[in-house]
Amino acid sequence: MVRKMGAELLGTALLVFFAVGVATLSFGFGTTGTSFAAGVVATALAFGLTLLALVYVLGPVSGCHVNPAVTMGALLAGRVTLTEASGYWAAQLVGGIVGALVLWGVFSTSPLYSRSTTGLGTDGWGAASHIHVSLGGAFLAEVVLTAMFVFVVLGVTTKAASAATAGVVIGLTLTVVHLIGIPITGTSVNPARSLGPALIVGGTALHQVWLFIVAPLVGGALAAGLHVALFKSKSPETA
Repeated sequence: MVRKMGAELLGTALLVFFAVGVATLSFGFGTTGTSFAAGVVATALAFGLTLLALVYVLGPVSGCHVNPAVTMGALLAGRVTLTEASGYWAAQLVGGIVGALVLWGVFSTSPLYSRSTTGLGTDGWGAASHIHVSLGGAFLAEVVLTAMFVFVVLGVTTKAASAATAGVVIGLTLTVVHLIGIPITGTSVNPARSLGPALIVGGTALHQVWLFIVAPLVGGALAAGLHVALFKSKSPETA
């Protein structure tokens, strides 16, 4: 269990450092120029490709959840026990904070960086949303996007699925989720990814972070329910 928690902490920290780092460079520093679309594509690929790599490296150790919503889905689908899930959640949240701190430590050495204006790839609604979506719209979007992602994760990690291609499918799904989600909320679908940056940036990001903790967990629970209803009786689940 200690090795599993260590893998979850490391994986979440790396996901935040690399993927949120690209988001900050794209939208905070403006390294993709004036093209918002270029920033969306770069960030979506960063999240998807980073997770793809982590799945193959850390999957054999912990299953590479690196996301409390995925762990929620695994718990309700009978993949992990409540004790294991609690350990995963603690490790993931700590990992998200560690990754954000290291990333902030790097960016803060730049004279171009400002916590209030450059930010740290945080999520939000209202004025913090690119399309100024409302609180209700943000909540619904995060639930749907997370449910889609976790549903795919649960589906491609059964014994009947191919382990060789699972990482590719999971990574590409996260990429697609970000392509639509970034203009809406910035895309969380992962409470640990949202909490770390919000704690550092503070202000509006910290006041709104509750939604990006609650909504993904709701989405993960819905995905588990759908997965169990459709597939539970057909094939045995993996641990």
